[in-house]
Amino acid sequence: METVKRINGVICTEFFFYDCPPLSKKMHNPISGKAIDFSKTPEALFRKELHQALLGKRKLAVRLGHLSDDAQWTLKPEKIKALLKHKISLDDLTENDVRVDVRQKGVDMRIGVDVTSLTLKGQVDQIVLMAGDADFVPAAKIARREGIDFILDPMWQTIPAGLHEHIDGLRTTCPKPELPLRRQY
Repeated sequence: METVKRINGVICTEFFFYDCPPLSKKMHNPISGKAIDFSKTPEALFRKELHQALLGKRKLAVRLGHLSDDAQWTLKPEKIKALLKHKISLDDLTENDVRVDVRQKGVDMRIGVDVTSLTLKGQVDQIVLMAGDADFVPAAKIARREGIDFILDPMWQTIPAGLHEHIDGLRTTCPKPELPLRRQY
């Protein structure tokens, strides 16, 4: 999230980065039995390094939530559909047909608290939120009711048609990467 405040005609910008630490559990793939130390995956190493690098940046607040404790393996959606349609059997499943399902906790709440606080204190004129979901809508409504220009960058995601009524503008800041953003284990 980026906030913009004009003070005597000067634009002041502050950035907020919301995430949670990566999964650091050791788990066994339920199909192959292979042990996986998620703290050593490329994604985990990248995110830990990213969080450390951001913590020392000027005008950047890092807000970290946490992962729920109930991380568990689940079948990928396309495999569930194939099983239910009897196109495959349980014996056809491979270790690549499952992924770990983890949920972030506290991230959306931190976004909501910050948007509401900045808005009600009159500290911003504009908020630019980069988000791939619509969990921010209640905070956006408060900001817009208070006259804040609320811009959404959906990070290459398609947004539901009804979401437009809760934002003042839509913009994409970065081109979409050609490589997959997340590897499933």
